[in-house]
Amino acid sequence: MRTLKILLILTALVLIMAALLTRPGQVDAVGWAAPPPPADEGVLAENTDLRQATLMGLGVLDGPEDIAIDRDGHIYTGTVDGRIVRVSRDDGQITLLANTGGRPLGMEFDEDGSLLVADAHRGLLRVAPDGEIEVLTHSVDGQTILFADDVAIAPDGVIYFTDASTRFGLDDYQLDLIEGRPNGRLLAFDPDTGETRVVLEDLYFANGVTLSADGQYLLITETGRYRITRYWLDGPLAGTRDLFAENLPGFPDNISTRPDGSGYWVALPSRRNPQLDAISDSPRLRNLTARLPAWLQPAPEHYGMVLFLDTDGVIRMAPRDPDGEMLYELTSATEHEGYLYMGTLGGDRIGRWAIPVY
Repeated sequence: MRTLKILLILTALVLIMAALLTRPGQVDAVGWAAPPPPADEGVLAENTDLRQATLMGLGVLDGPEDIAIDRDGHIYTGTVDGRIVRVSRDDGQITLLANTGGRPLGMEFDEDGSLLVADAHRGLLRVAPDGEIEVLTHSVDGQTILFADDVAIAPDGVIYFTDASTRFGLDDYQLDLIEGRPNGRLLAFDPDTGETRVVLEDLYFANGVTLSADGQYLLITETGRYRITRYWLDGPLAGTRDLFAENLPGFPDNISTRPDGSGYWVALPSRRNPQLDAISDSPRLRNLTARLPAWLQPAPEHYGMVLFLDTDGVIRMAPRDPDGEMLYELTSATEHEGYLYMGTLGGDRIGRWAIPVY
């Protein structure tokens, strides 16, 4: 038995060395000083609140990454195989709306009842109520949009959406996080002119985006820096950015505005990774990590967690599901009529959780 264990260890080492010597060096990492994560105490104390959620579409949905709810309260989501489906709140029945032929991620309904979709492979799409798909834009300044991620609609009708990375697509998203460079950006599409423009650059994995209730600013999650950036659309600070929240306890993904305007829900697909933080200041070790086989690279933790931040960026609630018994790898959290609906990139369910009075 001992000989077999030694043989397996040696085999694994050989495979790792082979990968390090042969895998293309496509990552050019930079170092940064990752701050210590906030302690699990106070509002961030571990709890099991999300285990009270009910599950929708269990075993039927494959990667329902984001949730959009129309004016009639119908729930929509996109799946790994390109489908956009409606999920019945009564019995969880799935009804097909369309198939983008790509990977639909962030989505939001416009005033006309059409669904705007950030598709990781196809760009920014509009899906009509009858399922007809229109590609609004897939390039900017002559460059293909590599990783459309989330979408928000401003009061003037301009559609803002994130391009998570200009170097790595969805299938290699972890390489962008390992590289640690500001490859992300915020883009804007004007339906009146058909123009697509770059609004913000130098974002560290630009992921979720949402509009404040008063329309004054946008919030963009920077997954690679555990923070949320604010971009002002109106007022004396219009056209500038600042930090809304930083040193979050995990990797922030999609963000949504609470219907009453009192704050924002942020989904965390994983808590902070101690190994990744430990090598944050070493480009050499980060480059070596990127060359390892995917199964040896840092991966999302099997854990469920969302945050509620008030309008000052202070964390007020942090419901969890330790060990991911019910919900895990949460990538979106959308509130509707007293319930929080949560999506996941790698799971097979939508969570529906009754929000306590706050």
